Amino acid sequence: MKILIQNGRVLDPASGFDQTCDVALAAGRIVGLGRAPVDFAPARRIDAAGCLVLPGLVDLAARLREPGHEHEGMLESEMAAAVAGGITSLVCPPDTDPVLDEPGLVEMLKFRAEKLHQARLFPLGALTRGLAGEVLTEMAELTESGCVGFGQAEVALASNQVLQRALQYAATFGYTVWLRPQDLSLGKGVAASGALATRLGLAGIPVAAETIAMHTIFELLRGTQARVHLCRISSAAGVELVRRAKQEGLAVTCDISANSLHLTENDIGFFDSRARLAPPLRQQRDRDALAAGLLDGTIDALVSDHNPVDEDAKTLPFAEAETGATGLELLLSLALKWSQDAGVPLARALGVVTCEPARVLGGALGTLSASVGKLVEGGVGDVCIVDPRAHWTVAPGTLCSQGKHTPFGGYELPGQVRLTLVGGQVAFERE
Repeated sequence: MKILIQNGRVLDPASGFDQTCDVALAAGRIVGLGRAPVDFAPARRIDAAGCLVLPGLVDLAARLREPGHEHEGMLESEMAAAVAGGITSLVCPPDTDPVLDEPGLVEMLKFRAEKLHQARLFPLGALTRGLAGEVLTEMAELTESGCVGFGQAEVALASNQVLQRALQYAATFGYTVWLRPQDLSLGKGVAASGALATRLGLAGIPVAAETIAMHTIFELLRGTQARVHLCRISSAAGVELVRRAKQEGLAVTCDISANSLHLTENDIGFFDSRARLAPPLRQQRDRDALAAGLLDGTIDALVSDHNPVDEDAKTLPFAEAETGATGLELLLSLALKWSQDAGVPLARALGVVTCEPARVLGGALGTLSASVGKLVEGGVGDVCIVDPRAHWTVAPGTLCSQGKHTPFGGYELPGQVRLTLVGGQVAFERE
């Protein structure tokens, strides 16, 4: 289908392209950026006057809950939530049930996702069988089946020897290992260690749970020369360690959650289980350091950390509630809110949810690596049209996601997605 998007402000953070012009799409590709080709006859014209025309967003952390947890989310509902939020590519962790540790499971998941014709799905394979932390998976076979990297999701590794072997193997074949830095023995609390957790009587998770794990990872990287992506850094000390590691030349990238960018431990309020998250919300100084690191490039990407949780598991006393919150439909608006509240250049705020996460994925995207998260002639037609002047109130009951719990419930956020194209086809359109 030939589509012509007219009169919008076309902004591509990857190239710095920013002007009011047209975008032409045909056969799933962008065939004209700036103006349509001669004799281009569109089947549909879209007037994007007053709107931003952006690359489709890339989210590096989204649990879709299928297979195994369909009572909390299904591919249909969560993929619909993704495109409603302008997200056209997303990475899902391997902690499904069964765990993504066999090629057949990965192929089945990708096949199911592709049949929906919505967002592109890029699964992470399990680093160890069953995420048990003992035996490495067949990474080569999992890569052939479509995995873009390997991780343990929220399951901390108990054995540094297993981690070292995993990094050695991954380095040999150029795979990326995705790890959330957390020390197994120190990370068993429910809130960030500090005065607030003490007053509320909640078991604390110290910053050291993150930094000790990071020191271990970096020391092993020096010996293996592997490539690691650190998932959801949460502390000022963690940001500084990443900054030093990058200055040293270690092959490290990292992301932070949109929850951690905007919220602090104070948002727990009176034991609000919607703020029961992993990693936990930390102090204001940590939030400030995360924002500074995201701005200066120490932190590579902003993620939704989408993790839908059902009513029964969330409406419990804080310490007993399941961790997680819905986030796919909020990611773009939270990036725009960061830009507006902190005076961050719009291109940077959008870059951390488009081209920068795509750069983290790099060659794992295969033939898509040159155009996912970007607007380029000849590239895939993944486009998001956003009205930046529109403000909307987060009403959980109206979200497409099966998960309705978010600490941002009731917030007024900027920017509303009007239309999302994936591969040149309309995947979402607001009525």
